[in-house]
Amino acid sequence: MFDDELYKVVKSADGSSTAYSKEYDECYHSTKDGALNESLTKHIKPAFLLKGDLECINILDICFGLGFNTLSTLYYHKKNNLNSKVYIYSPELDAKLVKSLKNFTYPKEFEGFLHILESLDKQGFYEDKYFYIELFLGDGREYVKKFKNHFDIVYQDAFSPSTNPVLWTKEYFSDIKTSMKDDGVLTTYSTALRVRLSLYTNGFHIYLNKGNGYRNATIASPKEIKGFDKVDMEHKIRCNPDVVAYSDKIL
Repeated sequence: MFDDELYKVVKSADGSSTAYSKEYDECYHSTKDGALNESLTKHIKPAFLLKGDLECINILDICFGLGFNTLSTLYYHKKNNLNSKVYIYSPELDAKLVKSLKNFTYPKEFEGFLHILESLDKQGFYEDKYFYIELFLGDGREYVKKFKNHFDIVYQDAFSPSTNPVLWTKEYFSDIKTSMKDDGVLTTYSTALRVRLSLYTNGFHIYLNKGNGYRNATIASPKEIKGFDKVDMEHKIRCNPDVVAYSDKIL
């Protein structure tokens, strides 16, 4: 069984299951938006709208968790008959969680991909004609420092700043920016001003990701992008002078 002293299975609004982490006192996904729906609408679809025409796509998936963002990427790629080679690199601190995923109930959309989880658990990587996936068990902040000008897409999907602030600071996003290509894009569920400030102080342009069937989210890029409403961060700063970016120095 997946349920134990650390995790509890929770049904989300779209019918797919997520899990509640007793350690972080949070679910891995929004139960209101739905686990699968959140992955697709807040990460995969907007990212591939901007980068899906590349022949080779490098993705950083922070953090692997239940694997929804990685598996949703594979599902989207196959559903849309894409021919690109996709490289996904994902850190995950919780090795026990990874081993327990074989007992988790995934949505039917992920059928045909679940054998990949076993390969990641046993070997730390998986590769076929279209996908290379690397799972790193350890500190995500140290892992991203390995990469320079590498990623086209970053899925920023860590537990929330209130419970896991080290993966939302301006110092962290400085390393993330270094790991990204100059025209790379970052997706995240968070619309918090402190998060956006952590990105903005590193030179990211901030955009609103909104649509039917899910709550607002954020897209950020070192370069300006089209198709999304840009957030006027200077106006936000003037209206909220006491709000500061997350920083390692004040955690």
